[in-house]
Amino acid sequence: MKNPVMPFIIIMVFGIGLMFLLSFKGLGDAKDLAKEKEGGAKTEETESASASPEDIYKQTCISCHGDAYQGGVGPALKGVGDRLSVDEVKNVITNGRGAMPPGLVEEQNIDAMAEYIHGLK
Repeated sequence: MKNPVMPFIIIMVFGIGLMFLLSFKGLGDAKDLAKEKEGGAKTEETESASASPEDIYKQTCISCHGDAYQGGVGPALKGVGDRLSVDEVKNVITNGRGAMPPGLVEEQNIDAMAEYIHGLK
């Protein structure tokens, strides 16, 4: 005969082990966060500051505008230069429009990103 309590004991042991594992993981993450706060580690913001417009597109825009700029949740970006000026594209990137939130592109990358989007054919 099987012991009916055994599954509960296994679940309990697994849960306690998982609790210890996640506690140690959290301690490691706390050290990394402290380093970032002190400026010792490279943050995502500093990485995106040196990223090319294509890299920025892949990180922040592709989920709404598609992998081939064909659109999806957001409008298609191919041919935007025929409809909008570079300044209008820059305005949309900076302030958002419709469902697009503002602030997806770092301020120092907005000009390059606007030129990139404007030039898509």
